[in-house]
Parts: sequence; structure tokens; C-alpha cells
Amino acid sequence: MFADLQIDQIAANPGQPRKFFDEDKHKELKGSIEENGLLQPVVVRPVEDGDTPYMLIAGERRWRACKAAGLTVIPANVLEDTDDEKAYVLGIAENVGRADMTIMEEAGAYADLKSAGWEPLKIAKQFGKTETAIKWRLGLLTLRKEVAEMVDRGEIKNNLAWHIAQLNPGNQMVAASRYVRGDFDSEAEAQHFANALKMMEQQTTLTSEKAPSAEETEKRKKAKAQAKDGLGKAEEVLLPLLEELAKQKPEDLAVILGDDLTRHVRVVGKLHSQVQMVRNLLSKAQGIQRAMAADFNKKAIEVQQEQAEQGEAKPEAKPVAKKATSDAAAVKPSEAAAARTRTAPPARKAPVRKAPARKPTAKSGTEAAAKTATKAEATATK
Repeated sequence: MFADLQIDQIAANPGQPRKFFDEDKHKELKGSIEENGLLQPVVVRPVEDGDTPYMLIAGERRWRACKAAGLTVIPANVLEDTDDEKAYVLGIAENVGRADMTIMEEAGAYADLKSAGWEPLKIAKQFGKTETAIKWRLGLLTLRKEVAEMVDRGEIKNNLAWHIAQLNPGNQMVAASRYVRGDFDSEAEAQHFANALKMMEQQTTLTSEKAPSAEETEKRKKAKAQAKDGLGKAEEVLLPLLEELAKQKPEDLAVILGDDLTRHVRVVGKLHSQVQMVRNLLSKAQGIQRAMAADFNKKAIEVQQEQAEQGEAKPEAKPVAKKATSDAAAVKPSEAAAARTRTAPPARKAPVRKAPARKPTAKSGTEAAAKTATKAEATATK
């Protein structure tokens, strides 16, 4: 049933799937309503025990603009016997096709239905989508908050967002921040980087744990030399030829090439196909290389932090005075005496013999070293 309702009798739906309303478009709609009135009524349902007798199902943007324009009465389509779930589905249906509904809002709406027991296939049929499209959007909900906000602001495109969503939270931030700051020449390069990070997560390393053998190293050198030689030939021969052809007008080429024109079209077509394929392959390789570098830098930072933490935790080394006695001398006298008693009887005293006096001679190296050590020890104990 359609009715004109007091605008203050209607409340916004707290479960509204749309959370973002463009300010410029809001002003445009407000101006249009001021000039022409509201052309499409809002959709509401009666509510019991609420602050207001009606709640919005669809048309919150129009309702907001009418309030901003100073309207006190608004045309509405009142739906009776509409429960919360049905109202929510109608709200999604009204917004899901709008360009200003963000992909994250859409994903969140589908997730709410899924939590209410709806299977992706049922959601897809309800809104005219494919099951794959629904699952694809649900997959975006693994994005960490900061990255999801970048997607909402349009800084990260939807397709790239899905690739980033497959990563762990730390790598999500790495891929997103590098893309936003312009580290990649294209969205495809950013996708390849994200895919390479995913490979890094799935295995310990992209390279072999062992160092390459001499034979493998030699093979790599030859492959690199061949690739370099091939690119050199392309730069010397192929690129100048293509550049020369590109300078010509189509009507001139039709005359110049004559019967050979069809062959040129076929060969250049094959070249284009191969170049596209190799370009994509090289871009993937570049993504892996960048991911390996990012992983290496991350590990290097972790090692530095670990070393810094160990340095802070390590107590200051206090200088220890050298002792003239050995570790054995540190044993308590009682313990030492007991040990001697257990192991051997007391030794008899040997008669003291006087050594004959020697003539003064040059000191040997061993005696000099002993004397030096004694002096050093005495100095340390002072």
C-alpha cells in the first residue's frame, strides 16, 4: 500500500547493507528533490515497540536527501507482514545493482545471508548472479581492515583485491601498500606479485635449499647467454623492422608489400601472440623475483630485531679479577681434606736437598715467559 508518511515517523534500518553514501551525489539528489520533489517512493514496513512506527527497507539515500531538503512528508510503499530477513533481502536487492554500492558492502550483505543459512547458490538465484560471483565476493571478506578500506575508496580494484585476499594479513599489507604507492606498472604485475607471495606462503622457499651444482650453474649461464643473445638480435633486426612498418600509412603498405602483405599479417599476428604470452610469463617471473626479495628483506628485518632484543636482554659483563689459584683451589678446605683422606694415605715428607748453585746464564724462553706471566698475575691481583 502507498501512503504519504511523516518523515519523522520513519527510522533508518540499522542492518542496512550500504554503509557508504557519496556526499556529492547526496547533494545532487537533494537539489533534484528541491526542484522536482521525490519521484520514487521509499519502501518501509511497520514495526512494533519501536521509537518510530515505520522502518526503512529501501530508499535510505532518498530519505536522507528529503530530510536535508526540509521535507516533512514523504511518499512511501508500506509492506505489511515483512519479517527481518525478507526486509534485509529486499534492501540488498534494491542496492546490489547500484554503482555506488561498494564491493565490500555487497560482500558483507551476502555474508549476512550466508550466516542466516543461505547457501551461495540460493543467494545467486535470488539476485541474478552466478554462484562463482557470490563465492568470489565472499572471498573478499578475508581482507584485513586497512586493505578493505583501500578497496572501498577505489584505490585497489576488485580483481586485484581478490588476489590480495588470498594472502595472510601481513602479506596483504605488503601487496596492497606497494600497489597503492605505484611500485607496479599495471594491475597484472601486482596480481603476479600477490600470486608469488602466495607461493612463498605455501612452501618454505621458491629456491632449492641446496646450492646449485657446478653442472646446474653452467646450464644457467648458458641459458642466460642464449636469452641475452636472442634479445640482442631482436633489438638489432626485429624492432627496427617493426618501427619502419609502423611509420607507413595503410594505403602505402598495400602497394609496397603487394602479394607479401598477407604473409606479413600472419607473421606479425604470430609475433604478437608470442610476445603477449612471453610478456605475461616474464611478468610472473618478475612477481616471483619481487616476492623473493620482499621475503628476504622481511627475514633480514626479523633477524635484526632479534639481535637487537638479545642485545637489550643481555646483562652487562662485569670485569672479573684474575685469581692466582686454579678452579680446584676454590673447593672448600673441608671437602678437599675429605677427598684426600678417601683416595690416598698421607705422604711422607721427603728430605730437603739443597740444589747446587748455578752460574748465572742467559734465561731460556720458557723461564722468561713464566716470569712475565707471574708479573702480570701479580699486577692483576693488586
